[in-house]
Amino acid sequence: MGFPPRELRDLQLRVRAEQQTPEWKTRYAVRSGVESTVNEFAHGHGMRRCRYRGQGKVHVQHVLTAIAVNIERLGGLSPTEEAPTPRQPTAFQNYLDQREIARLKSWRTLGS
Repeated sequence: MGFPPRELRDLQLRVRAEQQTPEWKTRYAVRSGVESTVNEFAHGHGMRRCRYRGQGKVHVQHVLTAIAVNIERLGGLSPTEEAPTPRQPTAFQNYLDQREIARLKSWRTLGS
């Protein structure tokens, strides 16, 4: 077990105390709300790698992708109208069904 230098320990204590203030929590709430959108762009739409070279072309690609995502979101049904799509049963769920072992109600699948 090691101990950090005094300067680092003092910095950690100061930052942890600051994280308990309402102002910091308000700023962090904004960031946490944006994180899911950033993750969707990076992983869902491949924005970690751009198709074109040059800052201007990359900017256009990002703007057009953002427009497409917004249209996609607007085109979706509201959560009250949208019914969950059932999934096909897994091999394990089929095994349980064959042996007439009850499945959990939380398993939303076809055939249950």
